[in-house]
Amino acid sequence: MSASIAGVIRCAAAVTLLLSAAGIPGSAQTTYTSAQNVQPAFEGWERNPDGTFSLLFGYLNRNYVEEVEIPVGSDNSLAPGPADRGQPTHFYPRRQSFVFKVQVPADWGEKTDLVWTVTHNGRTSKAVGRLWPVWEVDEFVWLANRTGEIHARPVGTTVGARRPPSIQVVGNDKVAITLPESVVLTVSASGAGEPARRPQRVASQTSREPQRPPEPAPGTLSVNGVPWTDLRVGPVTQDMVRWRVAQETGLAVSWLHYRGPGKITFDPQAVPIKPDDRNARTTVRFSEPGTYVVRAVADNRMYTTPVDVTVVVARPGTSSPRTLR
Repeated sequence: MSASIAGVIRCAAAVTLLLSAAGIPGSAQTTYTSAQNVQPAFEGWERNPDGTFSLLFGYLNRNYVEEVEIPVGSDNSLAPGPADRGQPTHFYPRRQSFVFKVQVPADWGEKTDLVWTVTHNGRTSKAVGRLWPVWEVDEFVWLANRTGEIHARPVGTTVGARRPPSIQVVGNDKVAITLPESVVLTVSASGAGEPARRPQRVASQTSREPQRPPEPAPGTLSVNGVPWTDLRVGPVTQDMVRWRVAQETGLAVSWLHYRGPGKITFDPQAVPIKPDDRNARTTVRFSEPGTYVVRAVADNRMYTTPVDVTVVVARPGTSSPRTLR
C-alpha cells in the first residue's frame, strides 16, 4: 500500500472514530444543541520548504447549535511555548477541519509533542500533535478529509503538484468602527484549482431514470444550515469553509468569526472568485463591542489559506479612528 493511500485511509479513519465517539445523529443516538464540550483535533503535519514543519489542528464542537467563545488562557492554550499560537477562540458547531497550523523548527523531532488543551462545560480535552511519519499529509489527504473524495493517487501524479491558494487583505488589516455601524471587508485571492465535476444524480432502484436526493423536511435541526436528517450531513457539510462554493470556478473565499465576543453576521458568508475579478467582499455586522478577528479563507477545493482582519468595535456614541496601527 502506498504512503498516500495509507495516509488517506488513516486520516479518514481518524475522523470517523472522532465523529463516532462524538455521537453523529442516528436512530438510536441523541443530539445536543448546547452545553457540550469542544474536542480539539490534530489533523496531521506538513513539511515546509525551509526545513521546518507545520502541525495542523481542527476541532469538534459537540453542540449542534451553540457557538462557543473560549478566550486564550488556561481554558484554551498550546504547550510547550506560548499559550497563544493562533488558535481560534470562537468555535462553530460540529466538525471544523484544518482550522490553523503551528510552525515548529526543523529539529522538533518525533518525540516532542505539541498539545492543544481546551476546557469547556467542565470538561478538559486535548489534541496531541506529533511528527510521526504516519501523520504526514499531502494534497490527497486534504482532498479526502475536506470533500469526502477518498481515492488513490492517480498514476503519474506528483505529490506537491497542486498548491495552496494565496490571499491578501485589500486595504488595512486593522480597522475600527462604532456600533451600530457595519464594515465592508475586501480580500484578493488567486490560485484556483480545477472546478469539480458535477455530482451524479442518485439512481432509483425501481426506475432507470436518475433521481435527486429527497429534500429534507423543513424545521429539522440543522448543522450550520444543513438538516442533520439529510444524507449529505457529515464532516464535509459541517465545515464553515464552504468548499462547494469553489466547485464552479475552482476558487472561493469564506468569511469566519475567528475571535471575539458576541455574534458576527456576514453578507455574504462565502464568495466564489471569478476569473475576471479576484476580489471577495462582504459586509460585516457585530452584535456587541469588543476586539474581533475576522478570518477570510481562500479555498481551491483542496487546500485552504487564511488571512485575518482585526476589527475593534466601540460602544455607540464613542468616537474611534477608522484604521488602527
